[in-house]
Amino acid sequence: MRLDGFGLLVNDMGTMIRFYRDVLGFEIKEDEDTSNVYLVKDDTLFLLYGRKDFEAMTSRKYEYLKGINGHFEIALYVDTFEEVDEEYEKAVSKGAVSVLEPTTEPWGQRTCYIADPEGNMIEIGSFNRPFRG
Repeated sequence: MRLDGFGLLVNDMGTMIRFYRDVLGFEIKEDEDTSNVYLVKDDTLFLLYGRKDFEAMTSRKYEYLKGINGHFEIALYVDTFEEVDEEYEKAVSKGAVSVLEPTTEPWGQRTCYIADPEGNMIEIGSFNRPFRG
């Protein structure tokens, strides 16, 4: 078994698609008006699934946090410290919510955090060298 991707259950599909596509550069693979939408970033599948549609499919109700949540983060890597600052500024100028401004941590990583429109945290970080998978 291998990791194929990950997904979010979302309340407002259109807003979330536009954020991940227009602010963070994810590539959309389907129409915006479907109950589940596949996006791709660096060959990783990213699924947005409508909460109400998922609840109907599974015949269950779920609880969702409001505001910025701390259950998980989506981590994005850039090659240089300068790119951390640039991508942070670009994302915030396009509507991302600032959680932590760029800072260099004691372990040598420059990192920052933003939140998407539904409060999911996204880290943009670098160890000032190209990523090696």
